[in-house]
Amino acid sequence: MSIHDIVYVTGHLHPDTDSIAAAIAYAFFKKAMGMRTVPCRLGKLNAESKYLLKRFGFKEPVLLTDARVRLSEIALDPPNFIKPETTIFESLQQMNESQHTYCGVVDDEMHLLGLVTKSDIAAVGLGDTAYNIDFITHTPLDNFAKVLDGKILNRVDKLHLNGKVTTVTTADRDWLARYEVRDRVVIMGNDQIAIRNVIRKGAGLLILVWTDSVDDDILEAAKAADCPIILSGQGAMNTSRYVYFAPPVSLIMKPARDLVTFSGNELAEDVGVKMLRSRYHIYPVVDMEQKLLGYAARYHIMNAENKQIIMVDHNEFSQSVRAIDQARILEVIDHHRINDFRSSSPVAFRNEIIGSTATIVATIYRENQIPIPPNLAGLLLGAVLSDTMNFHSPTTTEKDIKTAHILAAMADLDIDEFAQEMFAVTASTEGRSISEMINADMKVYDIRGCKLSISQVIVTDTAEMRRNSAEIQPELELFCRKKQLDLSVLVFTSIMENGSIVYSAGNHAAWGHEAFPDKPEEEHSLQKDLLSRKQQILPRITDVVNLYS
Repeated sequence: MSIHDIVYVTGHLHPDTDSIAAAIAYAFFKKAMGMRTVPCRLGKLNAESKYLLKRFGFKEPVLLTDARVRLSEIALDPPNFIKPETTIFESLQQMNESQHTYCGVVDDEMHLLGLVTKSDIAAVGLGDTAYNIDFITHTPLDNFAKVLDGKILNRVDKLHLNGKVTTVTTADRDWLARYEVRDRVVIMGNDQIAIRNVIRKGAGLLILVWTDSVDDDILEAAKAADCPIILSGQGAMNTSRYVYFAPPVSLIMKPARDLVTFSGNELAEDVGVKMLRSRYHIYPVVDMEQKLLGYAARYHIMNAENKQIIMVDHNEFSQSVRAIDQARILEVIDHHRINDFRSSSPVAFRNEIIGSTATIVATIYRENQIPIPPNLAGLLLGAVLSDTMNFHSPTTTEKDIKTAHILAAMADLDIDEFAQEMFAVTASTEGRSISEMINADMKVYDIRGCKLSISQVIVTDTAEMRRNSAEIQPELELFCRKKQLDLSVLVFTSIMENGSIVYSAGNHAAWGHEAFPDKPEEEHSLQKDLLSRKQQILPRITDVVNLYS
């Protein structure tokens, strides 16, 4: 399967338990139906979700940050590489074997040092030999032996090469007496007299072709003159050619600082724009530590498609992942209002008037006769109880209650005991800052141009939250200013008290006070039976906004 076959199943921003459980369960269901799915989250998990995932043995869903595809999510060309000490000859061999025209140069930890292409190698093999003088000068002795399949007869502490290469034939003895070969690489055949002359004239390196051995006195003379001798394993023509491919590839590569590279974290569409500004046919892709990941070409970007997404527990784009409008949305499973949803292609859309998305997902399992594993049934039960507030929420339906009992039987759980255990975790505010509580379960809405947020926090005792008013109100005002909202509403809900207290901040804080009026001479009065954000809190605020807008 290609990367384009992956389908991401995700809930809304600031995920609650219903959002997380629905994503995990529906991804599992679609996988059972043959789809390659990945359950996702769009933010940090709250304490309740963490508790339930740990209790039933599930990993945290993958954090999804953008619906557009990144380079690291594309099937790039593999990261074929060589080391800087690799010979040019070996580099060319590797390119031919991998059927690529390029190769990255990396260190032992895969950090990108440079890039070499066949064009770079062609300049060595087809250009004027003067181009190679500096390369030959800095080539180790073993490199010459390696590319020639040669045998080193004697070594020296340090080569003395000027980068020039001379080929001597047996008919050249008279000419050799007049010719300067000092510090040169000299290639010649098995002519003992000529060999002695070349050594005496100070050759820097002697390469012998069609020669099996040399006389001992020649070898001694070569040692005395610091002139190493290599018996080439190639013929005269190949020896004269391969010598120029002995330098390390680091001498001809384009250094990393001069390359156009991309990070695996970059969006494919942004990379495509940058590629248009250059004329290269291949681009290295690296990670945050500059380690080579692979190679991208224009065809990778042209064939890249944005993510396929199934939205659960939401349908509003404002509550979904960044660039959701550019994704291919396959399905929506939800129980909220339908507001700003749109799609350029048909979408399977299931929206029910029900208390929990987990109820819908569990129903889909039963409709398709797919068994629900006990641990998944427990997770779904927790989501139903969470979203219906243990059936106290006015959004609760008979279907939620029946489904909860079925799930409890599958998971072998007592609903009352399990709910008490779960809400004890949810309602704890110990160790949580006001800022964390505001952000934990927060949704943003745009109603007739009024941008507002509603945060809901489950607590055991609303009285404690009333006593902390001096700390809560300034923090809510700060949050409202930072998010550039017109109205921020913070609701502390106690299931045990069957009600909530409400804080409001922003330029239109008065609208919040009007929607949830306090008792005479009392601040943050307990609003009895106020439990549901969807059916009670949001509608009341919407009525007031509509009244004044």
